[in-house]
Amino acid sequence: MTSFCRMKNVKILHFPLLFLFVHPCFAHADFAPYFYDNGPYIYNGNLALFSLSEDTAIGTTIYCLNGTDPEGQEVRYGLSFDPGSKEYFRVDPKSGNITLVEQLDREKEDSIDVLVSITDGRSKVVERVTVFVMDANDEKPEFQNMPTLIDVLETTESGSSIYKVEAVDKDTGSGGSVTYFLQNPQSTLFAMDRNSGVLRIKYGEMLDYEKTKTHFVTVIAKDGGGNFNGKEQFMSSSATLTINVIDAQDTPPSFIGTPYFGYVYEISVPGSEIFTVLAKDGDGGNPNPIRYSFEEGDDGVFSINKTSGCITLLTLPIYLKREIFNIKVKATEVSPEGRLMDYGVTTVVIRVVDLNNNPPTFYGENGPQNMFELTMTEHPPEGEILRGLKITVNDSDQGANAKFNLRLIGPGRMLRVVPQTVLNEAQVTILVEDSAAMDYEKHHFLTYKLLAAEIDTPERFSATADIVIHLLDTNDNAPKFSSEYYIARIPENSPGGSNVVSVTATDPDSGPWGDVKYSIYGSGADLFLIQPISGIVYTQPWASLDAEVRSKYNFYVKAEDAEGKYSLAEVFVTVLDLNDHPPAFNDNFVEKTMVIGAPVKIEAVDEDAEVPNNVIEYAIMRAEPDNNIFDIDTDTGEIMLKSYIKSMAIIQNITNHRDCTWSLVVQARDRGQPSFSTTAVIKIDITEATQLSEGPLGSFLMQNRNKPLQILGMLAGVISLMVIVTVIISTATFMRNKKSNRILPNRRVRRRPMTQQPWNLRNPFKVPETPGEKFRVDEEEPEVIVENVNYNNNVTDFVVRQWPPPPSAPSLPPPAATYIPGQRQWAVPTVSATVAPKPRKKPNMNRQDTVNLALVSELKMRFEQKRMLKH
Repeated sequence: MTSFCRMKNVKILHFPLLFLFVHPCFAHADFAPYFYDNGPYIYNGNLALFSLSEDTAIGTTIYCLNGTDPEGQEVRYGLSFDPGSKEYFRVDPKSGNITLVEQLDREKEDSIDVLVSITDGRSKVVERVTVFVMDANDEKPEFQNMPTLIDVLETTESGSSIYKVEAVDKDTGSGGSVTYFLQNPQSTLFAMDRNSGVLRIKYGEMLDYEKTKTHFVTVIAKDGGGNFNGKEQFMSSSATLTINVIDAQDTPPSFIGTPYFGYVYEISVPGSEIFTVLAKDGDGGNPNPIRYSFEEGDDGVFSINKTSGCITLLTLPIYLKREIFNIKVKATEVSPEGRLMDYGVTTVVIRVVDLNNNPPTFYGENGPQNMFELTMTEHPPEGEILRGLKITVNDSDQGANAKFNLRLIGPGRMLRVVPQTVLNEAQVTILVEDSAAMDYEKHHFLTYKLLAAEIDTPERFSATADIVIHLLDTNDNAPKFSSEYYIARIPENSPGGSNVVSVTATDPDSGPWGDVKYSIYGSGADLFLIQPISGIVYTQPWASLDAEVRSKYNFYVKAEDAEGKYSLAEVFVTVLDLNDHPPAFNDNFVEKTMVIGAPVKIEAVDEDAEVPNNVIEYAIMRAEPDNNIFDIDTDTGEIMLKSYIKSMAIIQNITNHRDCTWSLVVQARDRGQPSFSTTAVIKIDITEATQLSEGPLGSFLMQNRNKPLQILGMLAGVISLMVIVTVIISTATFMRNKKSNRILPNRRVRRRPMTQQPWNLRNPFKVPETPGEKFRVDEEEPEVIVENVNYNNNVTDFVVRQWPPPPSAPSLPPPAATYIPGQRQWAVPTVSATVAPKPRKKPNMNRQDTVNLALVSELKMRFEQKRMLKH
């Protein structure tokens, strides 16, 4: 019993009732503390059956240890880990709160063993519990086989699977499931199975090496999503798959620069480079790498680098049993999978020679040669071999003494020589580098120097050979006009068949290809022809040009060579207006009525198309019975009295005639070269305005006395206006009286008689009764011929009446108008009907000005057409 009482550190958790009996030895018994039991999802107790998400933040209180002591003693809590384990948690000894101090990672450690303890100061209970780490969606899918590069034959059928993408997500549940997508699937030729990750060529699509040699496909791996830090999170990764399209192989490799000659010198050592062969895959689109090997003839004393084609010596020259070795070298294509494919075979002749005592030498078909000639057409395809040049270069020395460079010296970079480095002997191949520069029109022949110079020898022996290439012409040029457009001018009176313009086009090609034939077409070409050889454009034999009908023509000319190559130019033709129409009055005899102070106007028309041919000047050639009372505006044709004539009395005082009817000979002259003129007789009845003329109505009636329709129209307008005003006033009065309720008394209105001033109106249409108020014409007077001043004789002579001699001027005539500088000088025409020269308001225009105006008009039309084409 004593030993039982001395028991310490006994874990008594579930059987406290066994010790209820009182015994002296248990008076001082110490029972151990214990944890409260807990179940799943309980956050206090002994940490048993507890799980924790891996995305829990550091510093979070995740649990509370909870227990008690049977004696009621204060308990303390402890927490420890196995030696070598990371300590993820820390506990507060008093409160039992457990805090996370290290970041959890389920993918590295999905459970943590923890030793939790409780003590009352004397007894301590320790329990081992396991904390499970729960998954959070914190891991991206990781590609297992990406990025990578794959080769696919361009003949692979559509729909075929070409690769399987694999990605792994370390998360569990939906966060660990992976689906696959293509970035921008519409722009690629490929499709991806989202579940399996199999990449295939889209149905209906085919790879094409000639269009695209390499495709870059971006694959996206995305998980199914999961919770992370309290939120739904989806994670993805991307990787690029490079797809090389393999060209279909159908041509075996070919050696370049054959035949091959190599040399072994007497001073050569094992490992010396003898010769390097070069072969290329005949499939130029996507050539395969070449592997070189010997077939026969090497006798075990030579080796070849399988990738570079370099042949090296394996033994000393003294052990060589032969002087000449004919070695069969095989070049084999190697597929991307490492499979050997087509091959080609050539012979390398290796000769054993001695010291360097020979310079490089060029050989032709018949032996040494230092000049080679070749004839070929211009612009051969780039990369083409000049097969007509059979050149071999040889250095009879051995080893390094026979190693030399080949270089072409000549104009530009049109040609390239292969090989550039030669050991012993090689067939010289010259390739076309710049096809466009090999132009017959620039160079009829090309001269190059082919230089062979040793590389590493003290002597630096060298040799040169001249290469002359004669180029043959081809029809590679179209005729070209000297200008994009031509401007021509032709007078309108030109007869049919007149030359208009000469167009010129040149074709630099030779022979028939350089002969140019011209033709003409277009909507404006109906009146024109062109000589096919000379390019002279001329008018149709029956053509009649008229600037007044049409002054602008444009059409196209075509220059074409023997094979139909052509170019176009545009021709603009301006028909120059000639002064071929005289001015014409509406009537050669005009009657006018002039009111003193108001002008009368005459007008002539010139049917010419352009200025100055249709610009008219007016002049008074003769006035009867007096020449000194009228002026005329040379530009407008307005006839007016002299400025000092204000009344009829002045006219009668000057002329001593009471008759106010005048006859004027008025000339209309154009400004063309030569000038045309026409005359007309104007009969003017001069009247003086009465009292009515002082008002606007009188002035209107007097000025329009010869136009009764205008007077009637004016009167009808006035009457209509008065009727409208009366209707408006009556309507307003009626409306006002209708609104008023008062009864208006009758009123007697006494009106005073109005004294009306009588109108002193003289009827302008009434024929005067007195003989002094009308014109008198004496039929018995002799006729006099008036000289026509039109030097073109386009108007026949006419007959006018002889008027009485003019009366003498009064003793004190009115003073003449003072002359002001800058104003028009007026001169009274003499009886001979000549007009004194006076300054012109409009500048004179000569024939050159007319041509310049036509040129400017044509250029404007041309620029406008180009602007419209651009828009």
